[in-house]
Amino acid sequence: MTPAAAFFKDLTLPTMPDVAHELIRSLNEDDVPLDQLRDVISRDPALAVQLLRLANSAHYGNHSRVGTIDDAIARVGTGQVRALALASFFNDAFPIAPGLDRETFWRESQSYGGLTQWLASGTGSDCQQAWLTGFMARVGELLMGLKVPGCVIEFEKQPQYPGARWEREMAMLGFTEGQVSAELARAWNFPDDMVSALDAAANPMAAQPFSRLGAVLHVAELLAATPTPSFAAVDDLPADVLAALDVDADWMRSRLPQAQRYMEASRLH
Repeated sequence: MTPAAAFFKDLTLPTMPDVAHELIRSLNEDDVPLDQLRDVISRDPALAVQLLRLANSAHYGNHSRVGTIDDAIARVGTGQVRALALASFFNDAFPIAPGLDRETFWRESQSYGGLTQWLASGTGSDCQQAWLTGFMARVGELLMGLKVPGCVIEFEKQPQYPGARWEREMAMLGFTEGQVSAELARAWNFPDDMVSALDAAANPMAAQPFSRLGAVLHVAELLAATPTPSFAAVDDLPADVLAALDVDADWMRSRLPQAQRYMEASRLH
């Protein structure tokens, strides 16, 4: 049993609702029928209200108001529907540890998901699965804080340079937030690719077999540690990980404006 698995073993986890389970299973479906999504969302009135609020928000422009779930799904897209449902579940299910601000934590998690999706779009990984994996990568930090009071304050202390949180987690507990998130994903029967990626996120070059999505997570987290993706941040990325992904720094620099758009789109307005 790995250190992260031993740590995770005695944690009491929230029950994942059927709606979230069904949406996660739909990640592996390229074209989910609209009526299937509607039926899933209709079983959760609170989620249906949130979806309608999102569809009528200023983020989607000055369109006429929508009043049905079908129209709301059509306006925001199936990817955002999944994002809304899963973000709502995670936000409600996990208490925020001392040392973290709830709104900031989940906003950063959504941006991390957006960066992961952006990189996945150019490196051959599944974009929707990448968003969810990036979004939940830091949930392990919340679980660490539940079991070891005060540890998050140590993880989050300044200066917070790229990769610092992983280093502090390893030094204090012997494993990283991603490895704890991997155990959560395994317990909830998430796709194996997601479990492997989360486990490998802090050190993708050590993973056997190599996890492409894990390397994407690693790069996304390093970029997310800067206020906005920048040329300087790209210059500091590990060359061996970029080589394993078969991307180069010039390619990434040319796509940085697109990265910002993915991050903004990932945030649920």
